[in-house]
Amino acid sequence: TVDHVSGGRVILGLGSGWYDRDFTEYGYELTTPARRLDELTRALPRIEARLAALNPPPVRRMPVLIGGSGERRTLRLVARHADIWHSFGDPDTLRHKADVLREHCAAVGRDPAEIEISGSVGGGPSPAGEPDDLGPKLRDLGVTLFTLGVDGPDYDLTLLRRWLAWRDAQ
Repeated sequence: TVDHVSGGRVILGLGSGWYDRDFTEYGYELTTPARRLDELTRALPRIEARLAALNPPPVRRMPVLIGGSGERRTLRLVARHADIWHSFGDPDTLRHKADVLREHCAAVGRDPAEIEISGSVGGGPSPAGEPDDLGPKLRDLGVTLFTLGVDGPDYDLTLLRRWLAWRDAQ
């Protein structure tokens, strides 16, 4: 329904989870990273089958975004299942992780160009970055989606405004 209301703009964002507040607020047990990745690995084929069976079908093929940067497991899941990879970290870290993702794509016979890259530019586990400095570096690494986390109750949108101005100037 949300996909239809939004004109086909829904992206299904998934990950194994890391933010203890999410687990606490939703009443889930924060298990080990390995166990959470096991659960995500088991869930992805079921999620894909369910998306394929939606009635009514989505407006377009609903993209699946997988967030995370674990080199052995998470990036392998991205190579197999994701349309979008959401990454965290500075440009040097992203460059390395993107190289690892390309190796996983080669191992499963997938063109890494099929996977759009999303980068966090502040909030959560990523250090905040100024758009005039960080934006071009991330874009040169293939990032096309930029995310900035904000948290309340006192939302400071100052950095977000700078990122939006940078985006609009491009």
